[in-house]
Amino acid sequence: MQLGTRRMLDRAFAGSGVMAIVLMGASLILLLAPVFVKGIGAVFFRGTVEHRRMVLEKFGRGDRASVGTEIAESSAARAPVYAAMKAFESELENAPAAERRVLSRNYREFKSALKELLGPIPGELRPMLMRDQYGQTRWDRARVKLQKTLYREEWDYSNPAAGGVRMLKPRALDFAGTALAPVFPLIERDAERMLLPRRTVYWRFLTDDSFDSHFFGGIRAEMTGTFYLAVGAMIFALPMALGAAVYLTEYTRGGWFVGFLRTCISTLAGVPSIVFGLFGLAFFINTVKVSDSKSVLAGSLTLALLILPTMIRAAEEAIRAVPSTYREAALSLGAGRWHTVWSVVLPAAMPGILTGTVISMGRAAGETAPIIFTAAVSVGRPLSILQTFNSASPALSWNIYNLATEHAAVDEIRHVQFGMVFVLVSLVLILNLAAMILRARIAGKMRA
Repeated sequence: MQLGTRRMLDRAFAGSGVMAIVLMGASLILLLAPVFVKGIGAVFFRGTVEHRRMVLEKFGRGDRASVGTEIAESSAARAPVYAAMKAFESELENAPAAERRVLSRNYREFKSALKELLGPIPGELRPMLMRDQYGQTRWDRARVKLQKTLYREEWDYSNPAAGGVRMLKPRALDFAGTALAPVFPLIERDAERMLLPRRTVYWRFLTDDSFDSHFFGGIRAEMTGTFYLAVGAMIFALPMALGAAVYLTEYTRGGWFVGFLRTCISTLAGVPSIVFGLFGLAFFINTVKVSDSKSVLAGSLTLALLILPTMIRAAEEAIRAVPSTYREAALSLGAGRWHTVWSVVLPAAMPGILTGTVISMGRAAGETAPIIFTAAVSVGRPLSILQTFNSASPALSWNIYNLATEHAAVDEIRHVQFGMVFVLVSLVLILNLAAMILRARIAGKMRA
């Protein structure tokens, strides 16, 4: 091949590689940017007086005097609305029967929407559900509920070609000429005075317990459960992976049996993760009975099997990369086979082993299917270490799916869903970055 042609091909391949990296980076940014932007909204948002009241009552945090002043200010702004509602209820008792039925139906809809916005009406019994005990704690959701309070949603099906057309009809029209009519412009004008939105930094989102199926509080239980599962998987998988890698690289001379073992490892790496979950349920829980039912222990054992092939391959490649002169020098000094492996080969292979371990830990933290049947629950409190042997736990990966697909009020807790995704993606990125830094530092110390 001529020198000019070779240079041209080298430049073409280099340009293709750079272009591939740029495209991959751009795709990653386009994919993760919305997640990060919306996920940060779980921590940085405009919180209403209802949020500050909830934090004070449920977690005991905040300036009681300041929150009390804000509650009094908010109550003063809401008082004309409640007074008009009482006056309207008195009018309703004296209205003709047909008119009363229509007004009562419209009033129930309005009252329900107002409760979602501002919380319970003064003088009524305190609701049982926590979500009904407070108004909107976030200003972005309050604006949605404000529209629902001021307008009634209707659908126009007069044009079959267009299908249903969404229309917003002012509720004020339903109460024209009544004592409730002046309330609607009042609510629209004074909504901020009624809810007092303030810029809020809710760092405790990561460490607070959740209340009422994640309507309030944070994701402490999910963080704790994910940590237990990932660390537990490492505890079980690392010794087996190292033992298998050392055996395959240092104590075998090939043959059909070793080839069969490598085939099994490769096959295990390609098994769908949901199969591991079903196997964990059938073997660890129903057969071996490591726990009475779902538990973190069973989930960790299942995840250990899932990441075991990857860890074996990573450890095996790291051990193979150790120069043979290291072994020859140790053996020539009288060291035995095991002493050589333990004191010479494994320390030299440690950067690669640790890299594979940390990356596998990130994968274990992000897996969903294996823990569905073995370890995860939708709602629960943080577990102690002893409770992990026989109790299930929430986990970030499972709860992201559960909140996005099965929660009764999925639109109300979007910030929690994106917050969990943001934390999980950040955790995986941090683990991968830690693996690269750890590998570089260890390799640098070994060269020194």
